[in-house]
Amino acid sequence: MKSATLPPLRVDQALRESAEAVLQDGESLSGFVLDAVRRNIAYREAANEFLRRGLVARDEAKLSGEYVTAAEMLARLDATLVRQQAARGKAGSSA
Repeated sequence: MKSATLPPLRVDQALRESAEAVLQDGESLSGFVLDAVRRNIAYREAANEFLRRGLVARDEAKLSGEYVTAAEMLARLDATLVRQQAARGKAGSSA
C-alpha cells in the first residue's frame, strides 16, 4: 500500500512546546501527532456508532411502543453495579 501524508500544520510555539513536553522516551513529535489523529478517528467512529445505535433503538421503541423510563434504567444500572461489587467482594475474599 502506498503511503500518503497529512497536511502540514501551522501551530503557535506554545502548542508545539506543550506537545514536545509530554513526549515519551523515544517518541517523535510526528509519532505523537499520528497517534492523536488515530485516537481521534477511533473516538469519532465510536461516537457515530453510539449515535446510530441510539437512533435505531429510538425508532424501534416508537414502532413497538415499548419504552423504559430513565428511573427504570437507573434502577437496573444500580442493581447491576451492586451485583458486580458483590461479585468482586466475593472474589477478593477467597484469595
